[in-house]
Amino acid sequence: MDSSGDRIEKLYKNYEILTDAKDKIGEHELEYREILDAVKGSAKEKRLASQFIGKFFKHFPSLAELAIDRQLDLCEDEDAQIRKQAIKDLPQLCKESKEHTPKIGDILAQLLITEDVTELQQVHLSLLTLAKFNAIGTLTGIFSQIVSGDEPTRYRNFQFILNKLMKIGPEVITNEVEDFVIAEIKKILLDVSADEFHLCMSILNQTKLSKTVTGHAELVAIATEQADLDADLGALASDDETVERFIQCASEALPYFSQSQVESTQFIKFMCEKLLPLNVWNLIGAGEEQHTTQLRLLKVFAEMCAFCGSLEKPAEKVEAIYNVLLEFMPLPPLDADMNETPSFQFSHAECLLYALHILGKQAVEYLSFPNEPGKLKDFRSRLQYLARGTQGYIKKLQEAVKGKPTDEKNSDENQIRVTALKTTSNISTLIRDLFHTPPSFKSIIHLSWVALNTKTDGKSPNKRHAAITFGENGKSNDSRGPKHSKSSSGTQKVYTPPSGKYSAKVQNYVPKNGGSNGGSSSGNGARRSAGGSGFRRNNYGGRGGGGGGSRRRY
Repeated sequence: MDSSGDRIEKLYKNYEILTDAKDKIGEHELEYREILDAVKGSAKEKRLASQFIGKFFKHFPSLAELAIDRQLDLCEDEDAQIRKQAIKDLPQLCKESKEHTPKIGDILAQLLITEDVTELQQVHLSLLTLAKFNAIGTLTGIFSQIVSGDEPTRYRNFQFILNKLMKIGPEVITNEVEDFVIAEIKKILLDVSADEFHLCMSILNQTKLSKTVTGHAELVAIATEQADLDADLGALASDDETVERFIQCASEALPYFSQSQVESTQFIKFMCEKLLPLNVWNLIGAGEEQHTTQLRLLKVFAEMCAFCGSLEKPAEKVEAIYNVLLEFMPLPPLDADMNETPSFQFSHAECLLYALHILGKQAVEYLSFPNEPGKLKDFRSRLQYLARGTQGYIKKLQEAVKGKPTDEKNSDENQIRVTALKTTSNISTLIRDLFHTPPSFKSIIHLSWVALNTKTDGKSPNKRHAAITFGENGKSNDSRGPKHSKSSSGTQKVYTPPSGKYSAKVQNYVPKNGGSNGGSSSGNGARRSAGGSGFRRNNYGGRGGGGGGSRRRY
């Protein structure tokens, strides 16, 4: 039996024969077969075979399937160095044989689940190299895994498209490639989890859809469809799933609304008719989460109001807002101490007063209460009581932020006070307008949690500040808690629904760890399919196969 050294020397000899054969290379199939067989040899033989297989691949089309299988054997080798070499060389099979790109793209897409950091980097590089050869073929393989793969595999592939592939540049991501991505994402949106929905929208944001008004309208239409605003929800309108879906979908649509061209009217209608009626509103959220959930809902609602078109029966919509506002704008108690600053949930009040101020323009007569003097008196009394509480907090907050040194001005606590000042100042301005008879709508308000000049053209999300509540003695509190976790609309959490419309697989899948659930942390287990028998080598280009399960529409 030949020694390893002899076999390595034979490999080099075969390489020279094939290189020198030029136009007659096809006559040397035996030498190429010997190179393919070397994948079963020593570590050095395997590394050499990996490099040589791709070098001569295009000259032996009859051995193409065997050659691909041999290269994939190396991609599953127990030796990490051999795997990385094989993954690096894998795209060369398609450099001049582009018909194999979808299959190789599919294989590399499966490899994205590896937990070896350097190996993952090589998978990324190989996929990007493959995309430069044939972007649509590569994406065909990737989308095949998104359709048929399990949740971690899907998540990693979405991430790769978003964070790597779409950033290559126009020389690779041409108009034709963008059209392909858009079409495939639209298909996938019929069957996604909540996390995947956000990834899909982020990918679409990087396409030409984010650059035109027509594209903005299309993105809003996608978010509207996902929100299922036409559904007859009945008693289910207050359940967590419905509310969270509305918040998430509305948050995705927000960057694309515009006052004259892409309106938020459908979302406003849904909110006023389905979620704001008091019998529903008082059931939204559960226990300690109720305050936070309702505030997130009100924030995204308030932001959307600025882009609302003409409403049918606007007085009914305004009445729904007004009734909830009264919950946060109580009457002064008969035994109130006029020297004591009353306490309010100012963040909730800002949202509702702003919505009333914006949409009230369409129902001025309702807010004037022409035939209900008692109701007008009640409203004014509540406004006055809220104004007194607001002015008291404004004074204390101004004293707290005045004269702070630079380092303290930038502290989290001081920034919370600054945002609190914006909140209370907005409320004060809104009260002055609404106290007029009839109400005035002239003041321009910038919501306290949305940074100025960040209403976007679809290229980046709005910047939002922390939600503000107020404690005793005028102290402002960050409702995010000691760890300052996000709490603004659409940014607090990504919802994983409990059951029903969504896949059972979504329940236990938490992508915060990079989507690694289900993958092996060592060896080649992470490269194997759900059945543990290696790559799904013939799965590319298909639709609906594999272990992904049904995720249903988000």
